[in-house]
Amino acid sequence: MKFLKSLNKKNLSGKTCLLRVDFNVEKGKEKNSLRLKAILPTIKFLIDKKTKIVILSHRGRPVKKNRKEFSLKPFARFLSENPAKKINFINNFDFRDIKQKIENSSPLSVFLLENLRFLVGEEKNDAKLAKQLASLGDFYVNDAFSVSHRENASVSAITKFLPSYAGLLLENEIKNLDLVVKNPKRPLIVILGGNKVLDKIGLINNFLNKADYFLLGGGIANTLFAAQGLPVGDSLYEEKMIFVARRILKSKKIILPLDVAIHDRKILDIGPKTAKKYGEIIKKAKIVIWNGPLGYFEDKRFAKGSLAVAEAVAKSGTRAIVGGGETAF
Repeated sequence: MKFLKSLNKKNLSGKTCLLRVDFNVEKGKEKNSLRLKAILPTIKFLIDKKTKIVILSHRGRPVKKNRKEFSLKPFARFLSENPAKKINFINNFDFRDIKQKIENSSPLSVFLLENLRFLVGEEKNDAKLAKQLASLGDFYVNDAFSVSHRENASVSAITKFLPSYAGLLLENEIKNLDLVVKNPKRPLIVILGGNKVLDKIGLINNFLNKADYFLLGGGIANTLFAAQGLPVGDSLYEEKMIFVARRILKSKKIILPLDVAIHDRKILDIGPKTAKKYGEIIKKAKIVIWNGPLGYFEDKRFAKGSLAVAEAVAKSGTRAIVGGGETAF
């Protein structure tokens, strides 16, 4: 996939861009999310090039009974306030009708389609759905780094039907990752927390030969505790991954919490001793990669560990690459 910047000298006036973004944001945070603000440069680029824009996204894992909760309609206000454009929200998937509305619209029109996960074919990477989406535009731009690994119709299959480009945000993410993957400065510290244990184990496996230390919290730490035979009560952990966790524990690079905060038989945060130890390791880092909060940050009582580590990263002055929807809390 080429970068959108390669079109800088191209005449795109009157063309229609299908722009895939990530609006997978909690209800009530539609206006303040860093994830939303990060896509604005790409939207501005396309507006400056005098293109029509059709914005595509998913949100959560909706089922029929809770579709209203996962609607993308609230984002129309955010978009109308930021690019200072009227947003045409499309609440149906009558593609023939949508195409006609786009064709009959004035130049620089911006459309927002409803949550693509309301369509069964989206998560199945259905080629028919991808072709229907592709029929709405002249070229495709992916600016949704956080979903680029998914085999979804609006991410993967659609690229077979349209000229495709990486947006400004995705380009920036790729270049930052190159600093880590190709020839990282050492020490390289990886901080891992959050709920998606399988993803975190994959990260450990991928960086085991590159990183100097892995500082763990959240579900991945709980899973390693369980693999050691330690009690975890009702804490979040992945029982099916214990056999893999035992292998990971053999590495001296794995650093587990020294103390934890417990509530209602659940481990919900790292403790102060752990935060201090992690901070001391971070001071020596040349690069930090952080994915996932180290506690149940939604409750302020259990956000202390993550905040202490964030402060340590900020004070260290090291290059930090922060990924994952929850980490930007």
